[in-house]
Amino acid sequence: MSETRKLVVGAAPEGARDPGAAARAVRDMFTSIAPRYDLLNHVLSFNVDRLWWRRTARSFAQILARPDSGVLDLCCGTGDMTFALRKQAGNCSPQILGADFSHAMLQRARLKSLDKVSENGNSSIPQWIEADALCLPFPDQHFALVTSAFGFRNLADYDAGLREIVRVLRPGGECGILDFSEPKGVIGHLYRFYFKQVLPRVGTLLSGVRGPYAYLPNSVERFPEPQEMLARMRRAGFREATWTPYTFGIAGLYRGRK
Repeated sequence: MSETRKLVVGAAPEGARDPGAAARAVRDMFTSIAPRYDLLNHVLSFNVDRLWWRRTARSFAQILARPDSGVLDLCCGTGDMTFALRKQAGNCSPQILGADFSHAMLQRARLKSLDKVSENGNSSIPQWIEADALCLPFPDQHFALVTSAFGFRNLADYDAGLREIVRVLRPGGECGILDFSEPKGVIGHLYRFYFKQVLPRVGTLLSGVRGPYAYLPNSVERFPEPQEMLARMRRAGFREATWTPYTFGIAGLYRGRK
């Protein structure tokens, strides 16, 4: 682990000089791409992202099967991870909340909910709340499960985000953070070429906005490596912290118990 890695506080979009500016820049980026966010995710990941969400939801099937479980999907974006959790819960009725600080992304999530109403009825629809992951409007020890899929990496302060998750989790509650990583070997070389050369160009072409898709590979490169992330989780108050790689290590699930 390099000394530089240890000093990384959180996301740092180009031009952001402090955590507040970083948070505002991230919010602005996601607002700008919200209308085409889902399409771009599926195209740029070759639809593998759907498998990652379902696999993550299955990992917490035991918690989702309990009707009294409170579930929070943090940095939920347009709600794909939230909907995967709701689907995995099946006929059980845990309260599932999706939270994000981007109003535009939550609007897309609510629109997608309307489609779910006709398919499954109101009982299958998560609730949505606009909230900052570093200052959540929930009491201590409120949730049995907190997840975050491809959003935690964008926090302005990773350690503060972990501490806030620990705060709102019940004793014995679990956390699952699904995010990108950088694979090694030949796969790593191919991945970095695609992520740094191809993805920004295609993302910019389809969205009409350059910034977010130039930021994406930089944010993944900046994000703590698995062993460092696990160490941060333990310092924040998690035990049994583990990392499970998905698809050759392109992504992975960080899991911890309070």
